[in-house]
Amino acid sequence: MTDPTGDLDALLAAFAQMRGRGGPQRHHPGGPHAHGPHSDGGPPWMRGERGFGPGARLAGAPARIRLLDALVHAEHPLSVSEIADAIGVDQPRASRLVQQAVELGLVAREADPDDARRTRIALTAEGRRRAGDFRGERRERLSRALADFTNDERAELVRLLGKLAASWPRD
Repeated sequence: MTDPTGDLDALLAAFAQMRGRGGPQRHHPGGPHAHGPHSDGGPPWMRGERGFGPGARLAGAPARIRLLDALVHAEHPLSVSEIADAIGVDQPRASRLVQQAVELGLVAREADPDDARRTRIALTAEGRRRAGDFRGERRERLSRALADFTNDERAELVRLLGKLAASWPRD
């Protein structure tokens, strides 16, 4: 018998591992506002003016969510270059995402203790709360999707997706 919570954690980690290895964002067919599998708009806070607040559905919201997720899982504040690597976008795109998140009060720039000319990016309390909201919704959706799976099927899915994530191309 498998642990459903452990299965969810393992599956979410495998998805995150594959997302982080995707390289720079690619053009989505259907124009600049097409989201593909994200067209449902995601959680309410993701549909905001810049992909975080009420009502917006701009292209790039998935990357902004990955930005928050990367910072939640980081052991320390990250540089823009580290964020770019973690979320699979180029450095200029990461800079724009960080600036948008700063303007929305979700992240803050702070001095790099090792090099005063550089800054590192850290989550604010609001950014941490919103990232937690999204993670909770993501876990709930995955839990519902797995509801009809047997314990053996869940364990096999965890095994296979973990194997896929381990061999996912870096570029």
